[in-house]
Amino acid sequence: MRFGPRQLLWAKWIVFGLSLLPLLRLIALGFQDRLSANPIEFITRATGDWTLYFLCLTLAVTPLRRLTGLNALIRFRRMLGLFTFFYASLHFLTFIWFDHFFDLAEMVSDILKRPFIAMGFSAFVLLVPLALTSNDFMLRKLGRRWSVLHRLIYLIAILALLHFWWMRAGKHNFIEPLVIGAVVAVLLVLRLIWLRRDFLRRR
Repeated sequence: MRFGPRQLLWAKWIVFGLSLLPLLRLIALGFQDRLSANPIEFITRATGDWTLYFLCLTLAVTPLRRLTGLNALIRFRRMLGLFTFFYASLHFLTFIWFDHFFDLAEMVSDILKRPFIAMGFSAFVLLVPLALTSNDFMLRKLGRRWSVLHRLIYLIAILALLHFWWMRAGKHNFIEPLVIGAVVAVLLVLRLIWLRRDFLRRR
């Protein structure tokens, strides 16, 4: 199956629209005063969850392309990666604004005292250079270094998963972390298998 230029454009707009639905839902719930008894926790949890979901979708693009032969799927990876950063930014903004009211000293103290926050903050910091270089200009400028830089996505996935696990485990919710952890593990193992196979083929 091949996508023509017009079909690809429509598909991108559909994916873009669907990717905004979690944000639109949060806005709608806010106007309806339905963000639960603890709105800050609700927003923090929702933006964090969707960051992880989009991260999994981004990681899934290459395996799906290789398994299905739909090379056009690669055209959606950049958009999904940027939406990962978008929801991660909303998650971080909620943390620094509503939790700490832009008190940087208090935020740093919280990061140093609470390991699960340090994990999440580290993942966000590593996402920043990936988002800044997710354009054709930086791809041409960095050359092979671009691919090396963007392999940070695997470290980010591990840090984000640890952050997610720590938060849910503290509330005795182990099902979601196990499911997401299994998905990330499968995606990373597939990637390692294919990297090894490609390396042996080149040799």
